[in-house]
Amino acid sequence: MKYNRFLPLAAPLIVFLLSEIFFYKPKLIFVVIILIFIIFLFTIRQFILANKSNQKFWNLLILPSCFSISLIIFTTIIPNKFIIQILFILNSIFLYNYFSAIYYLLVNSNNFKKENLRNLSSYGNFLTYFFFTSSIYGFQVFLNIQVWILMLIVIIFTALIAYQVAWANEILLKKSLFYILLICLVLTEIAWSVSFLSLNYYILGLIISICYYIIIGLTRFFLQDILNKKLIKQYLIFGCLSILAVLFTARWI
Repeated sequence: MKYNRFLPLAAPLIVFLLSEIFFYKPKLIFVVIILIFIIFLFTIRQFILANKSNQKFWNLLILPSCFSISLIIFTTIIPNKFIIQILFILNSIFLYNYFSAIYYLLVNSNNFKKENLRNLSSYGNFLTYFFFTSSIYGFQVFLNIQVWILMLIVIIFTALIAYQVAWANEILLKKSLFYILLICLVLTEIAWSVSFLSLNYYILGLIISICYYIIIGLTRFFLQDILNKKLIKQYLIFGCLSILAVLFTARWI
């Protein structure tokens, strides 16, 4: 339908308005999350129907859902209202770019660029993982939830993110399944170990997110048969320097 071309702009705007409702009425968080999920489902469904594509809707639904929901949950542990508003705007910008990429993928394929979707997946999932893990550690502090329960959630969430990265980079599930499970186990083990450090939950989330970025990046290159010594050195040097910089500048509680 003709109005499909307006959905990449309409969907983020509606999500922004719903986010503002949550901002003023925090008790409606579950209602807002459900409505946002429905908006994403409707938008992606329209794109798929417009092209009569056999694309599986869940492949397209994972990233925007995880990004937005993690961001909204993350704002519950942020005291600064100005930063919360910036995050809402960031969410809208990301969603606009993501749904524009999906629109070009399914509806206007002549202008579709694979690299755009891959970049959105790479950087979007990194931010998603930061929002999510920071929230997990925040809940451990504020709600006193047992660590093993939080780690089960980490396993499920990591599996979704790793699967999305594999899909965005056109890596078949048969080829990536073992590595997705391995990534889940490794990152969960790291997350469990890091949870015992007396660091701010933002810092803990950032450390785990850097680990995620290194592991998922090297695994992706390996499965694409383009991994080499140069890439390994770049990722390891970047990761080690980033973690050291975070630790040296962090405030110990």
